[in-house]
Amino acid sequence: MKYRSTLPIQTWYIYSGICIYGIQIRMTWHSVHFDWNHLRAFLVTAEEGTLSAAAKALNSTQPTLSRQVCALEAELKVSLFERVGQRLVLTKSGLELLEHARIMGNAALDFALTATGQSQQIEGTVIVSAGELTATYILPKIIAKLRRLEPGIEIEVVVTNEPSDLKRREADIAIRSFHPKQPDLIAKKIGEEVIWLYASPDYLNQLAEISDYSQLENVHIIGFDQTSSVADILNQQGWNLSQQNFPVITPFQLLQLELCKEGLGLIFFPEQMGDPEPKLERAFEHMGPIMTLPVWLVCHQELRTSLRVRRVFDFIASEMQEIYKSPDQV
Repeated sequence: MKYRSTLPIQTWYIYSGICIYGIQIRMTWHSVHFDWNHLRAFLVTAEEGTLSAAAKALNSTQPTLSRQVCALEAELKVSLFERVGQRLVLTKSGLELLEHARIMGNAALDFALTATGQSQQIEGTVIVSAGELTATYILPKIIAKLRRLEPGIEIEVVVTNEPSDLKRREADIAIRSFHPKQPDLIAKKIGEEVIWLYASPDYLNQLAEISDYSQLENVHIIGFDQTSSVADILNQQGWNLSQQNFPVITPFQLLQLELCKEGLGLIFFPEQMGDPEPKLERAFEHMGPIMTLPVWLVCHQELRTSLRVRRVFDFIASEMQEIYKSPDQV
């Protein structure tokens, strides 16, 4: 927390026993009389809502977390939680202390990121986050080639269509379809995914000749969810769709692919992945692609200085640029 005085060019900083007014005063460590691991147990339990969820997040056990939280309450001489059914509810004291715990937790994350960034060890684990299609179609050959060249680097792949939080170390490197807004992230544009409609030859044979998207009112499209968001976006581009055009719904894109092969409808699919599929054909190719999406490779700026992460980042960037055939852009 920072307090500015009314005097010019003078600033007070007061936080965790530190007081600076022109010079730094030594930390009063005797005022910190709790175990930092117990604080972490409190923070994660508060954010997860239950001891079992917190234990899973910390790769610990529920009894261990319970003992650590109870120990912190004894050390601080305050009650932090009340049990309501299966959940833990923060007390007034717990709520007041939670924000301070979050500040300390974020500082610990920053410390870990900086330390990782300083590491010049090439051996170790790098976590890569990618969507289902990229993880399935793009990464296997890249990872296999990387492992042959750098056997000391272990790769963990987090497969999710949701953006991983790089700040919280959910991944070291992420492959995304949007440019990050956070100033402490480094992004490199790899290329663009060209999205077409694909279908099985049998399904396409059932359709009349289409010359305009507005004529697609009777087609079946394998959708992502029950909302009308996809239909609304496409209708703004001249389509004529309703929920009846989406008789089969699944967010799992690999299942969408298999359903499409079975002749159940059209899917939106990148050409780099759809064209090699022998059981798929581009639908209405004469009308052009549906859209193009950028492909970005992203990592935290602290991790960019790690030799290991930099090696994986640069290698994936180089290999994916060959696939997407795009000029190097930063």
